[in-house]
Amino acid sequence: MHGATMTRNIRRTGVRATVKGKANPDYSAAVVGIPTTERLAKSSGHYTVGDDKQGTRIYQFHDATVDRLYSRLTRRAGSRAAEEQLRSEYLALQRYKHHWHHSGLEVSVGSVDLNRIFAPDSPGMTGMPKTERQAHHRQQYRDARDLLGWKPHIVVENVMCAETSLEVAGWAIGSFTSRTSARDGAESILRESARKLAKMWGIS
Repeated sequence: MHGATMTRNIRRTGVRATVKGKANPDYSAAVVGIPTTERLAKSSGHYTVGDDKQGTRIYQFHDATVDRLYSRLTRRAGSRAAEEQLRSEYLALQRYKHHWHHSGLEVSVGSVDLNRIFAPDSPGMTGMPKTERQAHHRQQYRDARDLLGWKPHIVVENVMCAETSLEVAGWAIGSFTSRTSARDGAESILRESARKLAKMWGIS
């Protein structure tokens, strides 16, 4: 136990780990904040590199479907106006997810009292917003859902909340017959939904 504690303390202070007495290059890279070659390869180029104003590089990976989509679209944007349009779409979709997350609708695992497994939970009012803040976010989420309609809502919900791929989101509405059409169709629906949400919320 004492040895394990010492090892954790040594690694926390940045001392290189070793493999058979030799410095482990993978660990040393992790210490200074540089992603491994494998991590960079898996990102397929969807990352940005910044700095913390103190000489340290900061890697931000865009792993979510919406991040990769708008990263690709932004690289292909031919004008400043197109970039601003993409930015407003992206912010609108993030706001949609923000309202969904803070509405209390996200699935979570609560505590279980095994002594009351068959007892009703009337005081808990399961499914009801627990705070005024939750009620506000839930209303914003419902307004967005009503604006979009059920098929676009399913696509946005899949991509933003469940973080599925565009292809899966396209298959979810049952309107496409191939992988390509499902992916392209979902992208079109997602972007059109984003424009509607941006207009409703005044995002420009």
